[in-house]
Amino acid sequence: MAFFKDLGLSDEIMQSINRMGFEEATPIQSETIPVALEGKDVIGQAQTGTGKTIAFGLPLLENVDVKNDSIQGIVIAPTRELAIQVAEEIYRAAYHKRVRVLSVFGGQDISRQIRSLKKNPHIVVGTPGRLLDHINRKTLRLQGVNTVVLDEADEMLNMGFIEDIEKILAETPEKKQTLLFSATMPAPIRAIAERFMSEPVSVKVKTKEVTVSNIQQFYVEVPEKKKFDTLTRLLDIQSPELAIIFGRTKRRVDELSDALNVRGYSAEGIHGDLSQAKRMSVLRKFKEGAIEVLVATDVAARGLDISGVTHVYNFDIPQDPESYVHRIGRTGRAGKSGLAITFVSPREVSYLHHVEKVTKRKMDRMKAPTLDEALEGQQKMSMEKLTSAVEAENLGFYRSAAEQLLEDHDAITLVSAALKLFTKEPDETPIRLSDEAPAGNRRGDRGGNRGGGDRNRGKQGGGQGKGNWSKRPSNSGSGSGSGSSAKRQGMKRSSRKERV
Repeated sequence: MAFFKDLGLSDEIMQSINRMGFEEATPIQSETIPVALEGKDVIGQAQTGTGKTIAFGLPLLENVDVKNDSIQGIVIAPTRELAIQVAEEIYRAAYHKRVRVLSVFGGQDISRQIRSLKKNPHIVVGTPGRLLDHINRKTLRLQGVNTVVLDEADEMLNMGFIEDIEKILAETPEKKQTLLFSATMPAPIRAIAERFMSEPVSVKVKTKEVTVSNIQQFYVEVPEKKKFDTLTRLLDIQSPELAIIFGRTKRRVDELSDALNVRGYSAEGIHGDLSQAKRMSVLRKFKEGAIEVLVATDVAARGLDISGVTHVYNFDIPQDPESYVHRIGRTGRAGKSGLAITFVSPREVSYLHHVEKVTKRKMDRMKAPTLDEALEGQQKMSMEKLTSAVEAENLGFYRSAAEQLLEDHDAITLVSAALKLFTKEPDETPIRLSDEAPAGNRRGDRGGNRGGGDRNRGKQGGGQGKGNWSKRPSNSGSGSGSGSSAKRQGMKRSSRKERV
């Protein structure tokens, strides 16, 4: 286990990392960052969802001189969605250093992007077609670049962008640092590495195989509209000491935490839109046991060192297997046993099998509990409380009152009444949650919870920026809320080159 504070990062970047709530670095981050900080070229091979954005984003930011108004770093990404996501995450990591970040991509007004480029961003994140278009128009000059990042290089190869990438790299200075990330390393990608990189250090992180024997893994097949009732019944039956419930979006987390409180559970949610103070307050209460259920997005829980979690509930199955591995890894720590339960709708069963195949671990099927079973679970808890009180043998003060009650009522009736008072009967208050599309079938979601970016950030709102660099990235393409802007303008993944 490695922590960000041990990776040699500057105070400014560490302040931003702390603000984001990150503590523990993922393997690709802990192995890449120290090497990149030495100025070496790096080839990082890892699957989506391993935290690659932060792995290359922090060294990229460390190389920026904020007093220099030229473009000092570029990130080339295969799709508009990913460019937005990466720019947002880099901006958040640059909060205390005040680095200006801009994303550019096809399908959006180029004149607007040109105006944003005139505001002197330090880092530009873009898709190959639009970056090359700006280079040809002389609106993007790369002579001051000291760091180049190629993100998901194999995906750009599949989309036919290799020639564009070579043309972009040819416009950058010969002396620079190049960070290349790819899930696979086909021959054309190796050729780019040999041509444009200098003695690169290879960092390879394999997809984790879930072999932790002390984590029991189950799935429950249940229709979307019945998931919440199923969740609360499981909470009643299993009575977790500390539980994390994972939702796919910020909206889902907010709605789930509110709904749980309506039904009498002590729950709070965390996601990327919360202030650092609020996040830390919620986590402190969770660690201290003041709340029994934490509801979180992948990104909010990534890197947090939370011990004592007994149960993990995947209310929404994650968009990629790596995120699944990370989620269930929140439980079963320090040799303790853990339980992970994943909810899937009938349309998501095939995707569940894909997760099982990648993680090389089959989940056991669990039947959705009934209302009667939930009540039995609560009764069992009440019985355990009564038994514990008897075993404590400090009941002398209450014996006189008990004897008086026994004069008027039989013992079975009295014990039944005590159990009823102790038992939290299942609450069936109607709850309505917003619909979420099935996993593996979401346009624009490319399966990446990349280094901390909340998936569907744009969908959840967050106003457009107005050119204020200190508040959010330019609304020409990156920043909270720009995802929705891009989607409104017709984000569609192309099988070949995008429009420019």
